[in-house]
Amino acid sequence: MAAAAEASELGLSVTIIDEQPRAGGQIYRDVDKVSPSRAPILGTDYTDGKRLTESLRQSGIEYLPGAVVWAIEDQFRIMYTCEGRGAQIQADRILLATGALERPMPIPGWTLPGVMTAGAGQILLKQSGVVAKKSVLVGSGPLLYLIAAQMVRAGTPPVAMIETQTRSDLGRALWHVGGALRGWRYIMKGLKMLAEITLARVPRYSGASDIAIEGDDAAKAVTFIYKGRERRIDCDIVFLHHGVVPNPQASRSLRISHNWNAAQQSFVPKLDEWGQSDVAGVFIAGDGAGIGGAKAAEQAGRLAVLKIAEDSALLSTQDRDLKAAPLRRELGRELAARPFLDTAYPPYIAALTPDDNTTICRCEEVTAGEIRGYAKLGCLGPNQTKAFGRAGMGPCQGRYCGLTVTALLADANRQSPDETGYYRIRAPLKPVTLGELAAMDDMVQNSAE
Repeated sequence: MAAAAEASELGLSVTIIDEQPRAGGQIYRDVDKVSPSRAPILGTDYTDGKRLTESLRQSGIEYLPGAVVWAIEDQFRIMYTCEGRGAQIQADRILLATGALERPMPIPGWTLPGVMTAGAGQILLKQSGVVAKKSVLVGSGPLLYLIAAQMVRAGTPPVAMIETQTRSDLGRALWHVGGALRGWRYIMKGLKMLAEITLARVPRYSGASDIAIEGDDAAKAVTFIYKGRERRIDCDIVFLHHGVVPNPQASRSLRISHNWNAAQQSFVPKLDEWGQSDVAGVFIAGDGAGIGGAKAAEQAGRLAVLKIAEDSALLSTQDRDLKAAPLRRELGRELAARPFLDTAYPPYIAALTPDDNTTICRCEEVTAGEIRGYAKLGCLGPNQTKAFGRAGMGPCQGRYCGLTVTALLADANRQSPDETGYYRIRAPLKPVTLGELAAMDDMVQNSAE
């Protein structure tokens, strides 16, 4: 949204293809429709998104909501479906803003009904005003505190928070305290949320291990070890979260190079300082380029557009750099606390390399043990696992098992994640029906960007 507004102001023709039915993305989902009673629960960081959605109403921006991109072909022909029919659009340049996915947290019982991601809990609150009762939050990271604080404000606090980060993690994070102080806004927000959670007397169990979810037909309880003792907490809903990772499907389908980021335990696309990839004309901004948060995404989107405007002869190099300077300063402030947060709240190690009996590919019901078995048979990378046992071939196309498959194979074969690689993503990126293809217009709409 920020990139589109900047591009329009600079005289570029812009089309936004948005998978969601309304503007706002994941962070500001349905912000234009939020009720006055719900706004204080979600906080000013959420309602601040209205300034971005309002900016889309300016001339020069064509906004296509409810449009699902399923292929990006050579020369930037974008194929998508909208309102039950296929369509195409031709662009000179593409800015991918695919955002993040919640890192999958495969632990025993995570496929039971009643278990969902913390982000799904937020969607229920933002979109429908629904707050889950008798729920437990499990994992690590700032998002857990945000959701817990929002639940407290809504009058339905979680039964407990089972956290996996340890004191050792916090000790290692102190090496990055300088950046944390520079990004003091994030630290203050975190302390405020913790104060809300503490005042509501929500039990917190930090450094938990051996976490499992009990239940036959649905989640009934969470078991774990805390300070050497076995614990069990009854619940109806379990929210899992241990970080977010870039959504790489579109960028990988374009064969953009990706490298392993050890700090964020994920692959990130290889980009220059303007967000330009090694595929000419393709830019990436926001969490799809590496996790930085909503505010950082705004600055990155605007920076990418400045480069696009220069390439389009709408902006001189001198003017580009002059406009970029304050954006870079703000981006630096937004990213300053990231090393501290990444170190203090690492992914739950037991979910990165799960036990053999734990399902990791939910679509095809493939277990961690089966992946390790494929490695013993000579499987070296995720693409080969498709032949061995269909992992990554379900409807999600590896979105939720890809990183786990890479981690398991890398560990079993004593390789690095970069050597092991990731799934080779092909169209369609999302399911498309024959009816939608049959209804596709032959005419290709043209867009400058």
